[in-house]
Amino acid sequence: MNTDNQQHIPDQTLLRSDTADAPACAVHQTLYSAGSFAQYDYPAGAGLPEIRAAATGETNWLHFVGVNDAALLRHALAPYGIHDLVVEDILSRKQRPKIEDYGSYIFIAAQVFHYTGNRLHYDQVYLIVGQNFLLSFQQKPLGLFSRLRERMGANPQDMLHKNTAFLAYCLLDRIVDDYFVVLEEFNNRVETIDKALFKDNTRGDILGRIHRLKRDAVRLRRTLLPLRDIFYRLAMRDEFAVFKDSALYLRDVYDHTMQLIESLDASRDMVFSMMDVFLSFQSNRMNQQMRVLTVITIIFMPLTVLTGIYGMNFDYMPELRWHYGYFMLLGLMALIIAGLLVYFYKRKWL
Repeated sequence: MNTDNQQHIPDQTLLRSDTADAPACAVHQTLYSAGSFAQYDYPAGAGLPEIRAAATGETNWLHFVGVNDAALLRHALAPYGIHDLVVEDILSRKQRPKIEDYGSYIFIAAQVFHYTGNRLHYDQVYLIVGQNFLLSFQQKPLGLFSRLRERMGANPQDMLHKNTAFLAYCLLDRIVDDYFVVLEEFNNRVETIDKALFKDNTRGDILGRIHRLKRDAVRLRRTLLPLRDIFYRLAMRDEFAVFKDSALYLRDVYDHTMQLIESLDASRDMVFSMMDVFLSFQSNRMNQQMRVLTVITIIFMPLTVLTGIYGMNFDYMPELRWHYGYFMLLGLMALIIAGLLVYFYKRKWL
């Protein structure tokens, strides 16, 4: 992750991997130590396959995807002494970001978001960080950590001397990177609507689109704030001994989380103001239309009076017998129209 002061711009390396061919239920294992590195993939179905046990001194990363059966999950986590409350949280689909210390391991709950069409969807991601093991969980294939595993396989020497805390940092850093992609998409949608506010061909559902963006901003901020608190506790406070050597890296993630929140707050303020701006613009356009209708009504009022007077069926109306009476009346009407148009033009009503 870049640590400069410029805005973090998502690139292609931050995008998720394609999950079209990914198994819906699987366990992916990465084992490494100072002198060895290996990766294994275990497709899972009605039951979990036999997973290779880590040797002494090896770091074991197990990535569970789509394993949503409580009995299977408890059986797989039994060797690590995971508490039943943690299993319940992992199976939950609505868990706010949090971090909990269970003594021999740290439990971290997080959320990631992605846009599908016009809707913002979220998914749960869980991490369990122990002394020599890291367990990560997704309820379906997301393609979130696939490139990380590929990079580890391509250059294993970069990880051979790293502990589980550094591996957990890599996963947490990847989660924060994913927020930059989502926030860029959110900002693009805000900018698109902002440009369309003052166009005459604006679609009628723009108020609904603004309202959806307001909800998206609230949901993203509601998740980023507790996520910021997690990184603050990991990087700035010595609460968790396992992360002590990775505090410097986690500070970088904390800084980027603050940057996300600041960028989101700026976009959120813009979204909140767009509703008032759009309604004011619509009201102003309605006033202009009413002004035109008022001008037309005022112009026709004296004409209606004249035609009403000379449309009466009285016997003694001298003007009706004039040879040029009809043309004089038309001329008078034209003079009235011209006079009113000049008057309204000078008053800038037209």
